[in-house]
Amino acid sequence: MAKQRISGKKIRVLPGFKLTLGFTLFYLGLIVLIPLGAVFWKATSLTWADFWHTVTMPTAMASYRLTFGASFFAALVNVVFGLVVAWVLVRYEFFGKRIVDALVDLPFALPTAVAGITLATLYSQNGWIGKLLLPLGLKVANTQLGVFIALTFIGLPFIVRTVQPILEDLDPELEEAASSLGANRWQVFSRVILPMLTPALLTGFALAFARALGEYGSVIFIAGNIPMKTQITPVIIMGELDMFDYGKATAIAVVMLVFSFALLLTINVLQWWTNRYNTHNLA
Repeated sequence: MAKQRISGKKIRVLPGFKLTLGFTLFYLGLIVLIPLGAVFWKATSLTWADFWHTVTMPTAMASYRLTFGASFFAALVNVVFGLVVAWVLVRYEFFGKRIVDALVDLPFALPTAVAGITLATLYSQNGWIGKLLLPLGLKVANTQLGVFIALTFIGLPFIVRTVQPILEDLDPELEEAASSLGANRWQVFSRVILPMLTPALLTGFALAFARALGEYGSVIFIAGNIPMKTQITPVIIMGELDMFDYGKATAIAVVMLVFSFALLLTINVLQWWTNRYNTHNLA
């Protein structure tokens, strides 16, 4: 907590730990814990047999595999390409750099339905990109590949914006020192730069992965909502809500919440361990 001494007295910028902590817990409880608790409470309206039958029905299981699998690999691909984009934006000066930098945030500002319609138009069989891929045997619209592309599109900014500040603060003299000691480019990257970027990359991965799990608008148009093939879990939840079957909708939502929380907690533990490991090595 920021403090400043004036005339021998401590002046606190914020009104005290207890008050700010109380406000924090109240706000998190109101915005996060109560809605999530309501989901779990509503799921208890089903018996255990009905709950298990709902969350393990074939369409739900297929949607889990597609949603978690596509979200994971989309976030993984974004880690690689997001790092490259962030590197270019930080380390190089070129014409139109500010435009490229602004385009990175486009998935943030673009309504998801607009993004979905745009992607579906581009990658359809008659679209600008789709008609070029079709002779190669690649069909994107109404396939799992389309789901992957949509989730990659919306997840890229999380990696770039998380890694970019770390790259900006990274002292180039560390790279020069490693090179002067005989390290080649790969060794400089893998042993000097990458360890420092790993916590930021893990954070960006977690954010992109979490964002992809709940994505709906940009996926529904390009995926086609084909049961057992391109139907993601949020679509099933929305379908149950449209039929006013809140018990089944919340049951599937509980599964998503539990798995998502477990995965994000694992990533946060890995990030903490990496931070501690890097700090120990630097010391």
